[in-house]
Amino acid sequence: MTSARTGPGHGGGDRGGDGAGRLVVPALAACMVLLLAAGWLLSGHLVAGVPPLAVAAGRTATAFVVIMVIASLTPRGRSGARTAAARPRAVAVLAFLGFFAYYSGTLLGTRYVGASRVGLIVSLLPCVTFVIGILAFREPSSRRKVLGTVLAGAGAIGFLLADGAASAGPGSDGGPATLLAGGALAFGGTLAYALYGYVYRQRMSDVPALAALPAITGAGTLMLGLTALLFVPLGGVSAADWGGVAVLGAVLTAPVFLISHELILRKGPLFTSALGLAVPFLVRLGEWGLGTADAPGALPVLLIVASAAGVWLTVGGRRPAGAAVPARPRAESDSRADAESQTESENDRPDHRASATAEALPPRSPS
Repeated sequence: MTSARTGPGHGGGDRGGDGAGRLVVPALAACMVLLLAAGWLLSGHLVAGVPPLAVAAGRTATAFVVIMVIASLTPRGRSGARTAAARPRAVAVLAFLGFFAYYSGTLLGTRYVGASRVGLIVSLLPCVTFVIGILAFREPSSRRKVLGTVLAGAGAIGFLLADGAASAGPGSDGGPATLLAGGALAFGGTLAYALYGYVYRQRMSDVPALAALPAITGAGTLMLGLTALLFVPLGGVSAADWGGVAVLGAVLTAPVFLISHELILRKGPLFTSALGLAVPFLVRLGEWGLGTADAPGALPVLLIVASAAGVWLTVGGRRPAGAAVPARPRAESDSRADAESQTESENDRPDHRASATAEALPPRSPS
């Protein structure tokens, strides 16, 4: 499903020739957004009664099983999986950043501040990636992107503090200190996932993304599983709760990986990242609909809009004049990225992770 393809309908834009082909991208986009929102809502429900580290370990393990089975169905997937597994250092770093740190931070944050607040923080991933790129990788900047990052961050912090009607986990007392601590945990997980994107691009860009995931999710399962066994009391977790964790990993998380990879092939990572802007709205409305939170007020809604607008400014800017890069044929989509060429047009390649969202290439949110 994520293999490189040639011909119309692939290669950075959906150019399908018939009506059914034109509906593929909207259908996939809608499915991805709904799965992401459902994943956040289920995560918020689970961490109310299950230790967050146990949820993280269980969802990663079940997602690993599904992805491993899918990757093993094709010779290319099996070959890529062997290539990735032969790089243990890179796999360990990616597993730590993209699964252990990301899921631990965001699920612990969900326990304290609730799913809608953490979902909004995770939607800042493109902005966080942009800042890391400037500070650590000398990526190009612009006033528009800086303004968007500042606006997105201010909107997220404001929502964190202003939406007192939002649901909060059992570890929250509703005080500003607890909200900021939970927000910091979620932001730490998001920061780790942004770093994951750069490390993935440097160490695994020559391996098809889905083929690399079995090794990475397997290592993440070991890290999270051992931590949960050593430090988390698992005896009180019911069979129903474990079933919910399995659904979170196999039914909600793994499919998002597959859909996001397909959307990146068809429309590019910036389009896929932008879809995440709708998720905080749906999660907040879902909390209201499920009766776990009151209806959002006007100010929280405006703050979500402001944060979404900031993310869009960050990811939606045009290339500077003269920075255009000739389009590459799809057959080159799995080749290693040129370290000297980092323009946004190259980010349309499926293995180019710098601008991808948290769940757009492995995790991006508990989905």
